[in-house]
Amino acid sequence: MKVKDIMNKSVKTANPNTPVRDLVEVMCFNKISGMPVVDDNNNVVGVISEKDVLRKMFPDISEVAREEGVPDFEKMEKGYSDALSLKASDLMSKLVASASPEMPLMKAVSIMCVQKIRRIPVVEAGKLVGIISLGDVHKAIFANSLKGA
Repeated sequence: MKVKDIMNKSVKTANPNTPVRDLVEVMCFNKISGMPVVDDNNNVVGVISEKDVLRKMFPDISEVAREEGVPDFEKMEKGYSDALSLKASDLMSKLVASASPEMPLMKAVSIMCVQKIRRIPVVEAGKLVGIISLGDVHKAIFANSLKGA
């Protein structure tokens, strides 16, 4: 199987200037955990996930080392509003692993596993053409195995 055989061509995206509040709304209402960030020419410039947004709420290791005792987790949760007031470009991962439509599916899976990511944009000639997730791969391989049974 190739990536093009299972990729989702209807991709929810963000722009670098998209307010985090708006992209979180898209993720929540569409039950997705992340999305590519594209420029005005549909070039992938980053990826943003729920984890990126939630990570913004947590202190870095130097802040934890300075604090007396246990970090104030209630205060961290209140910091969610601060994260929502940012733009996608403030939180997105700029180093993006991607797949091509012709890439063998299991090669894309190996990239996701090595990078510890759950989704990968599919790019052709620098432009976003789709996305696949580990869930998509699992469903496709399972369906394919049923055909052979």
